[in-house]
Amino acid sequence: MVLAPLLLLSAQAMDAAPPPAHPVATVRVTFDRKGETGVSATGLADIAAGRAITADDPVRVASISKLVVAIAVMRLVEQRKLNLDADVSELLGWTLRNPAFPDRPITLKLLMSHRSGLTDGVDYVLPLDAELRTVLADPRAWDTAHPPGEFFRYTNLNFPVVAAVMERATGERFDRLMDRLVLAPLRIDACYNFAGCSDAAAARAVVLYRAGKPVRDDHRGARPACPVTPASDGSCDLTRWRAGANGAIFSPQGGLRISARGLAKIGRLLIGRGTVDGVRLLTPRSVAQLERPLWTFNGDPKNPNGETGSDPSTGTPFGGFYCSYGLAVTFLATKASGCRDDPFGDGVRRLGHAGDAYALRSGLWIDRAHGTGTAYFATDVPMLAGTQSAFTPVEEALAQGKSGSRH
Repeated sequence: MVLAPLLLLSAQAMDAAPPPAHPVATVRVTFDRKGETGVSATGLADIAAGRAITADDPVRVASISKLVVAIAVMRLVEQRKLNLDADVSELLGWTLRNPAFPDRPITLKLLMSHRSGLTDGVDYVLPLDAELRTVLADPRAWDTAHPPGEFFRYTNLNFPVVAAVMERATGERFDRLMDRLVLAPLRIDACYNFAGCSDAAAARAVVLYRAGKPVRDDHRGARPACPVTPASDGSCDLTRWRAGANGAIFSPQGGLRISARGLAKIGRLLIGRGTVDGVRLLTPRSVAQLERPLWTFNGDPKNPNGETGSDPSTGTPFGGFYCSYGLAVTFLATKASGCRDDPFGDGVRRLGHAGDAYALRSGLWIDRAHGTGTAYFATDVPMLAGTQSAFTPVEEALAQGKSGSRH
């Protein structure tokens, strides 16, 4: 799902709104370069089973998945298998172009920074037998008003394309590639769409709820019958996979299942400029590229250089959630008119990513200046506006260390 922030509710709407409910579960881990500095976990991972949540339970962290994909991309760049500035058509084997701007090449850098011109005007959750090339031939997939590179629009569809390029460059299935490049070297028992997690991790899956009803990963301690969206005929034969044909199979845009402790380790990798617990995964130069903003909101509502988010109930743009973005990295506390991207409320510059899907909210943020970070998630989060930012009250509370739970 698209990570869509809420606009500030009017005073009248706030008066009419019911008191906010607490999440089913919340987990928060703070850390620095050396390790964890604090852990809190409240509530239930599975209501029906009465299973308490822990910081080791894997959850679908939504769009933080994109940041982890970016780490893998940078590893392939270091190995000279990918080039951030090359036309991705060369690896895809077919021409990827915005039909309104056929002479403008589309690169990994544009895709990862949401400036490619793609939109979520078509479904990005594709069945196993779908062809990405066919999906992207639909004119509704494209922003025909802005040339690639000149406008920011957060778009989940960018990352199935990134995954397809990765598969074509390596000949490896995306989920296995992510394990080889990032998760296994860091000894994190995590996976995309539960295809590669251990049986023990799959048994501890965090169920996602909306209004108390399970909406995702309610597997009752077992693996899902099909870890991906089944083919159009209902089958789930993963031998149908072909490198680059359908980069959406393992949900690179949001399908990572990882614990809060695992997220904290990813954060510590960034704090360590590519090294964590004695393992070097990236060079400092690659981390520096990840930490470089490629787009910052110009603060002009009449002639904006991008969309900063919208109210999901009205579609009203410019909610101030996205104001600075790089290679699948969000930057917080942007000092520009209309920006409300500081759930911590302290004005400190941070980098990382947020997640929003199936009523889950998640975040991984590091404070480079102080060498500290925070990883958190909550399930069954009400869609309410925060008091001081475009984030929800639950996210503000978790960012600031004020978590709470219903159970």
